[in-house]
Amino acid sequence: MIETLTIWTGNISGALWGSWITLAMLLGVGLYLTIKLSFVQLKGFKHSFHIIQGKYACKDDKGEISHFQALSTALSATVGTGNIAGVATAISLGGPGALFWMWVTALLGMATKFAESTLALNFRVIDKDGVAGGPMYTLLHGLKMPRIAMMFALFAMIASFGIGNLVQVNSVVDGLAFIEPNVKQYSWLVGVIMAMLVGMVILGGVKRIAKVASTIVPFMAVAYVAVAMTVLINEYEQIPAAIMTILNHALNPWAVGGAAVGEAIRWGVARGLFSNEAGLGSSPMAHAAATTNEPVREGLVAMMEPFIDTLVICSMTGLAIVVTGAYLTAPDGVAGASLTAYAFSQSIGDAGALIVGGGLALFAFSTIIAWSYYGDRSVKFMFGEAAVLPYRVIYTLLIVVGAIVPLQLVWNIADITNILMAIPNLLALVLLSALVKKMKDEYFKKHPA
Repeated sequence: MIETLTIWTGNISGALWGSWITLAMLLGVGLYLTIKLSFVQLKGFKHSFHIIQGKYACKDDKGEISHFQALSTALSATVGTGNIAGVATAISLGGPGALFWMWVTALLGMATKFAESTLALNFRVIDKDGVAGGPMYTLLHGLKMPRIAMMFALFAMIASFGIGNLVQVNSVVDGLAFIEPNVKQYSWLVGVIMAMLVGMVILGGVKRIAKVASTIVPFMAVAYVAVAMTVLINEYEQIPAAIMTILNHALNPWAVGGAAVGEAIRWGVARGLFSNEAGLGSSPMAHAAATTNEPVREGLVAMMEPFIDTLVICSMTGLAIVVTGAYLTAPDGVAGASLTAYAFSQSIGDAGALIVGGGLALFAFSTIIAWSYYGDRSVKFMFGEAAVLPYRVIYTLLIVVGAIVPLQLVWNIADITNILMAIPNLLALVLLSALVKKMKDEYFKKHPA
């Protein structure tokens, strides 16, 4: 029964994520918003750094966490296994050109993140229990669609158990196995330790999650990029040729064939969107808690996510794989995170596997704590504040399960629910794009970029 269900859900997941319609929908909305908002990702880029630094803070602003903490919390969810395993998978299946299309996806995704987080701030709810916001509140208050809002919250809750929890702790076990293969025998112990660590964080609510995230995320991002830069410095002579290879495979059908370019687009867009989550509607729930009375201000902070996640961190991984030639020389069966580990090892020795394994574990841990918040906001929306604590307890206990069971079925369900989250969110973005444009124009009149 489980095998049949795994195959069935796998076929659905593959059809959804492998469909040009799905990718065109996600990427098309980003392109539409980029044009509609007059390339806000370029105009507001410098201004967003000033906001993150706290230059526009006001004592009358309402919220629970700072701009930097909101960005860190959201990045906790997006900076994860996709940055190590996802990039490698895209290059394995789509060739080096996939990295270029990940860049395009990130650039357009910045406009999507801006719009969805601006709306989340505009329609958030602040009550005695704290702040709650996200696409479900945008759908409810902005478009008066309570049933669709409830559907989004349901899919987000299911996705939090899957992509945000079970598959992440399983990735931690796999990451540690890079360092010590015998870890698999003690996966239950890894699960118990992870559950204790996560429980201590998430049971304290969004303020504790944000505090931990704002400590972990900058450290892990800088450390991983620094090591990847070491690989690139070691292989600096190969960088010009690597960039030409990436561009050729992405744009030149006469050099590599039309089918190869098509695969580069397909896998680059799919893995880019999977990594930075632009359009899925997850991170606006974190940004909604930011302390500000200017929705556009937090939208500008949110748009830095795809830049940091994809244009910086994913690029480091992808370039390391291409400059070392790992995608050509790796043994059969080496793909995903193991391909990234192989690439690093080719340049810096056995320490490469250690770094990738440790990075994967840390990235996955941060994703678990961030997605717990997305889940509990969804639970609050559906069942009220009283259901949040039971949700957090169940979420924590499931970490142990995730460490010891095969998770292909969970991956499939998570992928499906992610797409089902995206559909109502993208609907809201298109229907309310005029409002976002109006808010953006009014803000920049007061604060010229």
